[in-house]
Amino acid sequence: MNLPNSITISRLFLTAGFILFVMIETTVGHFIALFLFIIAAISDFVDGWLARKMNLVTPLGKLLDPLADKILVCSAFVFLSVEGLCPLWVTVLIISREFLVTGLRQIAIEAGQALAADKLGKWKTVSQLTYLISGMIRLTLDKMESIESPLSYIHTLTYSTWLLPSSLVLAAGLTVISGWNYVWSSRYLLRSN
Repeated sequence: MNLPNSITISRLFLTAGFILFVMIETTVGHFIALFLFIIAAISDFVDGWLARKMNLVTPLGKLLDPLADKILVCSAFVFLSVEGLCPLWVTVLIISREFLVTGLRQIAIEAGQALAADKLGKWKTVSQLTYLISGMIRLTLDKMESIESPLSYIHTLTYSTWLLPSSLVLAAGLTVISGWNYVWSSRYLLRSN
């Protein structure tokens, strides 16, 4: 197992840790969950960069990397929906898009072709992670009884009228557009016998 694939697998364990600690309704539990989520999100960029840089792109990595990303992002959206910070329809939209793209990729593989991630998909991921991290920071700081100086600025920023709503609208919009882009790119596969 090469280094990029090991990092991808570690993201699955980080996601499991995130889910475990996010269920602990304390400030410490939420801080640990937030920390694990941020490390997992960073690992998403690191493993792909290392795989390309070190020429270690493997079929296992091509399978595990998007799977680990989907599990991480979808679990965080479900959590924020349960906490009332993310509308349920957005979470359903995002999970549906992930299932759609996974299905299209499977059809492409069976046809001997590949549907590579495009720039829209990458921007979609960045906007989703921005929203998720901002939302989790807000929920974590809400658990604190008193918020000290540097954290008070971050808390105010996450409560601002633009950060959470704009990143959510951007994430939802890019989810729809990139999903449609995958459907359009694979239309020839859907029409073939």
